[in-house]
Amino acid sequence: MVYSLAASTLTVAAQLGCDAATAEDVEPTVATMRRPSDVLVTGADEEMLVLEVTEANKVVVRLPRVEVGQGVTTAVAMMIAEELDARLVDVDIPLADARAKGNQFTGGSSSVSSLYGPARELAALARAKLVTAAARRWNLPARSLRTRNTRVIAPDGRSATFGSLTASAAPIRRPAVSSRPKPASRHQVIGKPTTRIDALDIVTGKAEYAGDLAVAGAKPTVMARPPTLGGKPVTVDSRVARAMPGVHAVVKVAGGVAVVAETFHHAFKAREALRISWASGLLASLSDAEIRRRLRAAVPRLGNPPRGSAQTEGEFEFAFVSHAPMEVLTAVADVRADRAEIWFSSQTPMGAQESIASAVGLPKSKVKVHVIRGGGSFGRRLNHDAAIEAALISKAARRPVKLMWSRADDIRHGRMRPASHHRIRASHARGRVVAFTHAMASVSESYEGQGLSAQGAVQGAARNGVTPTVARASGPLPSDSGLYNFGRVSGNSRSVELAIPLGAWRSVDSGTMRTAEEIVVDEVARSLGKDPVAFRRTTLRNKAVKAVLDKVADAGDWGRTLPAGQAQGVAVHEEYGSCVACLVEIDATDPKSPRVTKVVMAADVGTAVNPRGLEAQLMGTAIDGVSTVLQAGLHIDRGAVREGSYADFHYARQRHAPLRFEAHIMPSRREPGGAGELGVPAAAGAVANAYARATGSKPRRIPLNF
Repeated sequence: MVYSLAASTLTVAAQLGCDAATAEDVEPTVATMRRPSDVLVTGADEEMLVLEVTEANKVVVRLPRVEVGQGVTTAVAMMIAEELDARLVDVDIPLADARAKGNQFTGGSSSVSSLYGPARELAALARAKLVTAAARRWNLPARSLRTRNTRVIAPDGRSATFGSLTASAAPIRRPAVSSRPKPASRHQVIGKPTTRIDALDIVTGKAEYAGDLAVAGAKPTVMARPPTLGGKPVTVDSRVARAMPGVHAVVKVAGGVAVVAETFHHAFKAREALRISWASGLLASLSDAEIRRRLRAAVPRLGNPPRGSAQTEGEFEFAFVSHAPMEVLTAVADVRADRAEIWFSSQTPMGAQESIASAVGLPKSKVKVHVIRGGGSFGRRLNHDAAIEAALISKAARRPVKLMWSRADDIRHGRMRPASHHRIRASHARGRVVAFTHAMASVSESYEGQGLSAQGAVQGAARNGVTPTVARASGPLPSDSGLYNFGRVSGNSRSVELAIPLGAWRSVDSGTMRTAEEIVVDEVARSLGKDPVAFRRTTLRNKAVKAVLDKVADAGDWGRTLPAGQAQGVAVHEEYGSCVACLVEIDATDPKSPRVTKVVMAADVGTAVNPRGLEAQLMGTAIDGVSTVLQAGLHIDRGAVREGSYADFHYARQRHAPLRFEAHIMPSRREPGGAGELGVPAAAGAVANAYARATGSKPRRIPLNF
């Protein structure tokens, strides 16, 4: 619903998650305004999207999502600018603090699609009211006026800024012109490749992240953590550390020992001086080989294939993977006896607020969470480990703190994509697939436990007597192979529960399931003596998926002759109401050091609000595919993560990036689907298939060089 609110300022609310209605049909509602200035505001209570037109001619929308590099602030600014006919530079998109109710979830590639309707309805209503206010001022028919560049313009050339009209627009209940959003045919901003509105701030250092904040009294803080997952301190000798210059406090909290100091240099030096004896975590005797064995044993049986069919089968192992965002986890916390205030980048600020309140023993209403932009996430900031820790440290130290996890902290003790094992069988007869079965087992994410951090989750499992490793049925697997006309499609899954901190990693299950399935699709085509692209064209169900496949095959010159040791690979994926195809060329002349030389991607996401932003998203997913298929994973050695930095967690560097990248955005006027995670499975599958064709191998353990 879009609401007009009775107040000293014009206020209109767009309720998230609901179908919009025209403002003319909605009864006014009284709302408490943030300040009594005479400005046009569209928006209302905490579960709604709020648009404000200031007297300085700025359009401000406080966004109930977080910006973590995906460009959502730019996309929303474009929606607002489109419907208001405002200059993009006049639109500001600050991030909203945690609210008491509503939807502030950033994830599932849902931000643009969930905001597309409400944001446009909101801006369209504001525009109608501003035009009506100008018409009354000039005594002209409202329909004779037009809007452009954050101004209302009369036929005789007179103009007025939105800011100068905001007060007079406030009391208007029923605009004299339509408040419906424009049809797609009239879009001038939406669909136009646009540079991010925060690009200059990012490259000049003006953009603020949690580590940049100067909160009064907040001192740099680091944690000493156990050598194994879920370990805990037994004895702590902090005498030397406390006596060192610049050290303010040393406190013991769940998961380790914190040092609060004048600078991070002082904090790290003091951390090195701590003498701690650690109790090992529950998995201290467990390493990769045993985890792989348990996963393999837990995979459900495939059952009997159809009579008279030939089989193409494969078993696939996927390693744990760290999120490893460029900006390490950082949180500022000021916890007092009667209130708490936290600053950090969160994809789930409302849940974080509740968890922090519980951790420090305060009512949720007494905990204020400020959402800060993040330097990458890929799902990592869905969890709020660092914020809870910062709050506990602040409470124990009785002072504000700025906690920073080191790179090693996050890789060795943070969340990770679970390891998994897959068993797939394609049954074919008379030149076509008649049955397709996919069974898998994955390390379970059920160990949130009673703890308040990744470490606390492990300890909570131990305290409650939970068996640290057990295979448990998970039910039917919604196999992505439904993309294809493969006859009887079935799947099943089980979980192996291990006390390991896990989290949703970009594209979640699709990144492993679809990769394995696309490898098998290629192998089926080979068994049937068919070209991989031609085989997919004849078996894909969805015309849109066929179209993106055709696009990459044409743009990437599929089938061209390449030197020995080089090859092309292709894969497709459909999810979030969108679809994508990826073509990869790889140089695997040295199979132990392959280089992806070219990536061509095509995506149909419905209306691409910002094609330039979508291209950047697809480029990022291509790097994810290159990384996680060829070399990036985590090893578990006797209950500890071996990797601790980018030096040994081998994510793609510039020297591994494709020499050439192309992104093709398919034209569409339907509403936006999801895009942020869409490209990972297709990119990963295409890299694996290109490597297989270049080397004559069958990829089974991923990453391949692990």
